[in-house]
This record gives sequence, C-alpha cells and structure tokens, in this order.
Amino acid sequence: MVKLTVNQKEYQVDASPDMPLLWVLRDVLGLTGTKFGCGMALCGACTVHLNGEAVRSCVTLLERAAGQQITTIEGLSADNSHPLQKAWIQADVPQCGYCQSGQIMSAAVLLRENPHPTDKDIDDAMTGNICRCGTYPRIRKAIHLAAQLQEGGAQ
Repeated sequence: MVKLTVNQKEYQVDASPDMPLLWVLRDVLGLTGTKFGCGMALCGACTVHLNGEAVRSCVTLLERAAGQQITTIEGLSADNSHPLQKAWIQADVPQCGYCQSGQIMSAAVLLRENPHPTDKDIDDAMTGNICRCGTYPRIRKAIHLAAQLQEGGAQ
C-alpha cells in the first residue's frame, strides 16, 4: 500500500510503485480530469502539481509521489472559483477541451510564481503544453485575465 495525499485527501493505494501517477489518479482514484496525451511528458495534458510544482503525471511514478502533496484539476477549487477557471470560462478558451486541465495546472504555477506575467513569460511557461486546436491566443488572454482576477481587478 502506498499513501497518497491528493487534493488534501489521504488515500491508501494498492498499486505497483512503478505505476505512473496518471493511471493511479484516473484508474484507481477515479479522478479523470487529468488527461492522457502522449505518455512521454511532451504534451502537458497530464500536468498536475506535486508539492506545488507542475509535473507530468504520465512519467511520474507512484513511488515518487508517495507522501507528497498532489493537486489535480479537481483540487484547484471545489466550485470552479479559482481565477484561472473563471478566466478560462470568461475568455471561452476551450475548443475541444482535451488539453485544458493541463494548461490550467501549468498556468496556476506560472501565476503563483509570477502574478504579473508578460506575453513572453506566458509563452515561455506554457511551451510544454500543446493544444492541437490552437487556442494559444485565448489561453494567453485568459492567463492575463486570471492575473487581474486574483488581484480583484476584473470581474
């Protein structure tokens, strides 16, 4: 049994220590907001937070995540009240939506570390997240909006 803390809730998981965290989250815990994209940490669809840092859960082994604080898209907020979630809705970011949970999780780390990002800061931070639909301009717009929302400056 491996002890995990996911979205501030403790779990005892009966899985192989070399199982990717992505599959533990999706198949064992039923948290399906984190998506499988490439399985090689290249697309960012599986991004979650491990102790506050964005990691690709498709290549993060269960044993590495044991005893750590894991946050998935479901744990970002209980009611979609996180500034990024509000901004994503307001800016109508998703097209197909598949990559969006990974995009939001990467953007959350960016805004925590840099509450006033420039376009270049956003582009640099989001480079590892691929959107096949090409919603990059809306993603950038939503990140700027979320920065305003977290300061209380936009509605």
